[in-house]
Amino acid sequence: MINQLAAFLGDATYGFLAVNFLFGVFQVLVVWRRVWQLRFRRQQAETEFTEQLETLLNARDYDAAAQMCDYDYRGLPRLCLLMLANRRFHYDKLRQLVAESMQRDILADLEYRLSWIATVIKNGPLLGLFGTVLGMMASFGRIGSGEKVQPSVIAEDISIALICTAMGLLTAIPLGYVLSNLTIKVRVLQESLGGGLSRILEHFRHADAD
Repeated sequence: MINQLAAFLGDATYGFLAVNFLFGVFQVLVVWRRVWQLRFRRQQAETEFTEQLETLLNARDYDAAAQMCDYDYRGLPRLCLLMLANRRFHYDKLRQLVAESMQRDILADLEYRLSWIATVIKNGPLLGLFGTVLGMMASFGRIGSGEKVQPSVIAEDISIALICTAMGLLTAIPLGYVLSNLTIKVRVLQESLGGGLSRILEHFRHADAD
Protein backbone atom coordinates (compact mmCIF):
# COMPACT_ATOMS: atom_id res chain seq x y z
CA MET A 1 0.00 0.00 0.00
CA ILE A 2 2.78 2.42 0.94
CA ASN A 3 4.73 1.50 -2.18
CA GLN A 4 1.70 2.11 -4.36
CA LEU A 5 1.12 5.47 -2.68
CA ALA A 6 4.78 6.41 -3.17
CA ALA A 7 4.57 5.43 -6.84
CA PHE A 8 1.39 7.49 -7.31
CA LEU A 9 2.82 10.58 -5.59
CA GLY A 10 6.05 10.17 -7.53
CA ASP A 11 4.13 10.28 -10.80
CA ALA A 12 2.04 13.21 -9.55
CA THR A 13 5.23 15.14 -8.84
CA TYR A 14 5.70 15.59 -12.59
CA GLY A 15 2.48 17.55 -12.60
CA PHE A 16 3.57 19.61 -9.59
CA LEU A 17 6.86 20.41 -11.31
CA ALA A 18 5.07 21.44 -14.49
CA VAL A 19 2.66 23.71 -12.61
CA ASN A 20 5.54 25.23 -10.62
CA PHE A 21 7.48 25.95 -13.81
CA LEU A 22 4.51 27.41 -15.69
CA PHE A 23 3.62 29.61 -12.71
CA GLY A 24 7.18 30.94 -12.66
CA VAL A 25 7.10 31.65 -16.40
CA PHE A 26 3.77 33.47 -15.97
CA GLN A 27 5.22 35.71 -13.25
CA VAL A 28 8.27 36.42 -15.42
CA LEU A 29 6.08 37.51 -18.33
CA VAL A 30 3.97 39.75 -16.07
CA VAL A 31 7.02 41.48 -14.58
CA TRP A 32 8.67 41.91 -17.97
CA ARG A 33 5.49 43.39 -19.43
CA ARG A 34 4.99 45.77 -16.50
CA VAL A 35 8.57 47.03 -16.63
CA TRP A 36 8.23 47.49 -20.40
CA GLN A 37 5.09 49.57 -19.88
CA LEU A 38 6.49 51.71 -17.06
CA ARG A 39 9.90 52.67 -18.41
CA PHE A 40 11.06 54.88 -21.24
CA ARG A 41 12.61 52.98 -24.13
CA ARG A 42 15.68 55.22 -24.20
CA GLN A 43 17.35 57.40 -21.61
CA GLN A 44 17.33 60.28 -24.08
CA ALA A 45 13.53 60.08 -24.36
CA GLU A 46 13.18 60.32 -20.59
CA THR A 47 15.57 63.27 -20.45
CA GLU A 48 13.63 65.08 -23.18
CA PHE A 49 10.34 64.44 -21.38
CA THR A 50 11.72 65.76 -18.10
CA GLU A 51 13.21 68.87 -19.68
CA GLN A 52 10.02 69.67 -21.57
CA LEU A 53 7.95 69.22 -18.43
CA GLU A 54 10.34 71.43 -16.44
CA THR A 55 9.95 74.15 -19.07
CA LEU A 56 6.17 74.09 -18.70
CA LEU A 57 6.38 74.08 -14.91
CA ASN A 58 8.79 77.02 -14.84
CA ALA A 59 6.33 78.89 -17.06
CA ARG A 60 3.57 78.01 -14.55
CA ASP A 61 1.63 76.39 -17.40
CA TYR A 62 0.27 73.59 -15.23
CA ASP A 63 -2.62 72.76 -17.57
CA ALA A 64 -0.25 72.04 -20.46
CA ALA A 65 1.98 70.04 -18.13
CA ALA A 66 -0.99 67.95 -17.01
CA GLN A 67 -2.04 67.36 -20.61
CA MET A 68 1.48 66.22 -21.40
CA CYS A 69 1.32 63.59 -18.66
CA ASP A 70 -2.30 62.59 -19.17
CA TYR A 71 -2.95 59.26 -20.88
CA ASP A 72 0.75 58.40 -20.57
CA TYR A 73 0.89 55.24 -18.47
CA ARG A 74 4.62 55.14 -17.95
CA GLY A 75 5.80 55.46 -14.37
CA LEU A 76 7.28 58.95 -14.41
CA PRO A 77 4.38 60.71 -16.20
CA ARG A 78 1.88 59.02 -13.87
CA LEU A 79 3.71 60.27 -10.80
CA CYS A 80 4.19 63.72 -12.28
CA LEU A 81 0.46 63.90 -12.95
CA LEU A 82 -0.12 63.05 -9.29
CA MET A 83 2.18 65.90 -8.27
CA LEU A 84 0.37 68.33 -10.54
CA ALA A 85 -3.01 67.29 -9.13
CA ASN A 86 -1.75 67.92 -5.58
CA ARG A 87 0.60 70.84 -6.26
CA ARG A 88 -1.03 72.97 -3.56
CA PHE A 89 0.30 70.61 -0.88
CA HIS A 90 3.31 71.62 1.16
CA TYR A 91 6.55 70.35 -0.40
CA ASP A 92 7.26 67.79 2.32
CA LYS A 93 3.74 66.39 2.15
CA LEU A 94 3.88 66.29 -1.66
CA ARG A 95 7.20 64.46 -1.63
CA GLN A 96 5.87 61.92 0.85
CA LEU A 97 2.73 61.41 -1.22
CA VAL A 98 4.72 60.75 -4.38
CA ALA A 99 7.15 58.41 -2.61
CA GLU A 100 4.28 56.39 -1.14
CA SER A 101 2.52 56.22 -4.50
CA MET A 102 5.67 55.04 -6.27
CA GLN A 103 6.18 52.29 -3.71
CA ARG A 104 2.54 51.24 -3.47
CA ASP A 105 1.34 51.56 -7.07
CA ILE A 106 4.48 50.75 -9.05
CA LEU A 107 7.21 48.96 -7.12
CA ALA A 108 5.17 46.88 -4.68
CA ASP A 109 3.54 44.75 -7.38
CA LEU A 110 6.87 44.16 -9.12
CA GLU A 111 8.59 43.17 -5.87
CA TYR A 112 5.67 40.89 -5.00
CA ARG A 113 5.97 39.03 -8.30
CA LEU A 114 9.76 38.85 -8.07
CA SER A 115 9.38 37.16 -4.68
CA TRP A 116 7.08 34.57 -6.29
CA ILE A 117 9.69 33.88 -8.97
CA ALA A 118 12.28 33.36 -6.21
CA THR A 119 9.87 30.93 -4.50
CA VAL A 120 9.45 28.97 -7.75
CA ILE A 121 13.23 28.74 -8.09
CA LYS A 122 13.60 27.43 -4.53
CA ASN A 123 10.75 24.95 -4.83
CA GLY A 124 11.86 23.48 -8.17
CA PRO A 125 14.78 21.40 -6.82
CA LEU A 126 12.81 20.53 -3.67
CA LEU A 127 9.89 19.17 -5.68
CA GLY A 128 12.34 17.31 -7.89
CA LEU A 129 14.04 15.74 -4.89
CA PHE A 130 10.66 14.86 -3.43
CA GLY A 131 9.68 13.04 -6.62
CA THR A 132 13.02 11.26 -6.76
CA VAL A 133 12.74 10.04 -3.17
CA LEU A 134 9.23 8.75 -3.77
CA GLY A 135 10.32 7.02 -6.95
CA MET A 136 13.23 5.37 -5.14
CA MET A 137 10.88 4.27 -2.37
CA ALA A 138 8.61 2.62 -4.92
CA SER A 139 11.56 0.93 -6.64
CA PHE A 140 13.10 -0.47 -3.47
CA GLY A 141 9.65 -1.41 -2.25
CA ARG A 142 9.32 -3.60 -5.33
CA ILE A 143 12.63 -5.26 -4.47
CA GLY A 144 11.55 -5.80 -0.87
CA SER A 145 8.29 -7.42 -1.89
CA GLY A 146 10.09 -10.72 -2.53
CA GLU A 147 9.11 -10.86 -6.16
CA LYS A 148 11.68 -11.69 -8.78
CA VAL A 149 12.50 -8.40 -10.43
CA GLN A 150 14.86 -7.91 -13.33
CA PRO A 151 17.71 -5.43 -12.68
CA SER A 152 16.84 -3.64 -15.90
CA VAL A 153 13.35 -2.91 -14.53
CA ILE A 154 14.80 -1.46 -11.31
CA ALA A 155 17.30 0.62 -13.28
CA GLU A 156 14.50 1.98 -15.45
CA ASP A 157 12.42 2.90 -12.39
CA ILE A 158 15.38 4.67 -10.80
CA SER A 159 16.20 6.56 -13.99
CA ILE A 160 12.60 7.75 -14.23
CA ALA A 161 12.74 8.88 -10.59
CA LEU A 162 15.90 10.89 -11.28
CA ILE A 163 14.07 12.75 -14.04
CA CYS A 164 12.23 14.63 -11.28
CA THR A 165 15.51 16.02 -9.97
CA ALA A 166 16.55 17.01 -13.49
CA MET A 167 13.20 18.77 -14.04
CA GLY A 168 13.58 20.66 -10.78
CA LEU A 169 17.04 21.86 -11.74
CA LEU A 170 15.80 22.71 -15.23
CA THR A 171 13.31 25.05 -13.55
CA ALA A 172 15.72 26.64 -11.09
CA ILE A 173 18.77 27.30 -13.28
CA PRO A 174 17.29 29.34 -16.17
CA LEU A 175 14.76 31.12 -13.95
CA GLY A 176 17.62 32.09 -11.64
CA TYR A 177 19.29 34.00 -14.46
CA VAL A 178 15.96 35.51 -15.51
CA LEU A 179 15.26 36.64 -11.93
CA SER A 180 18.63 38.38 -11.73
CA ASN A 181 17.95 40.16 -15.01
CA LEU A 182 14.47 41.27 -13.94
CA THR A 183 15.75 42.42 -10.55
CA ILE A 184 18.30 44.63 -12.30
CA LYS A 185 15.60 46.03 -14.60
CA VAL A 186 13.35 46.87 -11.64
CA ARG A 187 16.26 48.51 -9.82
CA VAL A 188 17.10 50.58 -12.90
CA LEU A 189 13.45 51.59 -13.19
CA GLN A 190 13.40 52.63 -9.53
CA GLU A 191 16.58 54.71 -9.91
CA SER A 192 15.25 56.28 -13.10
CA LEU A 193 11.98 57.24 -11.40
CA GLY A 194 13.83 58.61 -8.42
CA GLY A 195 16.09 60.78 -10.58
CA GLY A 196 13.24 62.15 -12.69
CA LEU A 197 11.02 62.85 -9.70
CA SER A 198 13.83 64.66 -7.88
CA ARG A 199 14.15 67.09 -10.78
CA ILE A 200 10.40 67.75 -10.95
CA LEU A 201 10.03 68.02 -7.18
CA GLU A 202 12.74 70.65 -7.15
CA HIS A 203 10.33 72.99 -8.97
CA PHE A 204 7.68 72.53 -6.29
CA ARG A 205 10.24 73.03 -3.53
CA HIS A 206 11.16 76.41 -4.97
CA ALA A 207 7.50 77.25 -5.63
CA ASP A 208 6.68 76.42 -2.04
CA ALA A 209 9.44 78.71 -0.82
CA ASP A 210 8.22 81.66 -2.93
